[in-house]
Amino acid sequence: MSKLGASVKSMRLRTLPLSLSGILMGVFLAAADYKVNYLTVVFLILTAICLQILSNLSNELGDTLRGTDNADKRQGMHYSLMDGGLTIPDMKKLIGLFIVLSCIMGLLMIRFSFGTLLSLEAILFVLLGGAAINAARSYTLGRNPYGYNAMGDVYVFIFFGIITVLGGYFLCAHEIPAWKLLLPAISIGCFSVAVLNVNNIRDMKTDALTRETVAIKLGEKNAKIYQSALIVIGWICMLVFCSLKIFDIWHYLFVLTMPLFILHIKGVWARTDKDLDPMLPLLVMSTFAFSILSGIGFLAFLLQ
Repeated sequence: MSKLGASVKSMRLRTLPLSLSGILMGVFLAAADYKVNYLTVVFLILTAICLQILSNLSNELGDTLRGTDNADKRQGMHYSLMDGGLTIPDMKKLIGLFIVLSCIMGLLMIRFSFGTLLSLEAILFVLLGGAAINAARSYTLGRNPYGYNAMGDVYVFIFFGIITVLGGYFLCAHEIPAWKLLLPAISIGCFSVAVLNVNNIRDMKTDALTRETVAIKLGEKNAKIYQSALIVIGWICMLVFCSLKIFDIWHYLFVLTMPLFILHIKGVWARTDKDLDPMLPLLVMSTFAFSILSGIGFLAFLLQ
């Protein structure tokens, strides 16, 4: 495999729909309430993509340096450092590239949103962007990676749920008009944590040698109960959010994705170890479809 192919493999592009789910939810909600600057949306999406790829590359490097990824024991996919497609110096250069790209895309996003980089809001988002870049690379890298201390769930909930939905909304609307916007943010946050949790359930046996995760702390049965609770809480939050709006059947278009989530939960309870791997892309795409259909429903209500 060429280095380009190995690099793309390590970017784990199948994870991108999850990182875009919260962003698109925030954008759709803002578009339902305000006129949206589409260049802001374009660079918001590009920033989210760069940050997700940065996180994936950093995760692979961190796991390799700490000996977590072992070709003989790993339950999930084998990536390029494990297979020899990339060297550690190659990966460090790739991580550096995506740090730079994240900075560039993020600054352009802020510039198009606020028209300047010098306003208070712009400066706060620059600082938030710096925190996001640090969080993306610190999951398994650095002296005290939070992914090795059972803190991954907290960071994923905050950055993939609360910040992406509310941040995406604010960048488009320049205000957060109501507390109820927390509900869809919590919903996406719960689904994002569920993706991490099912990954950690799959890898419990190998992870137990080098790291601590919430799944390991809970044990397999309780981790599956936790998985089910995350999905249920996510759905309840979105249903409550829609109930607080003027009733219209379009607002509930996302309910069409419910069979996918039920299939996921059934699969999690029926499978173990590497057999859980198909449940990851299923939940990622279910969350993405949930976000898209929610957005279409909000916008369709306006067009009636």
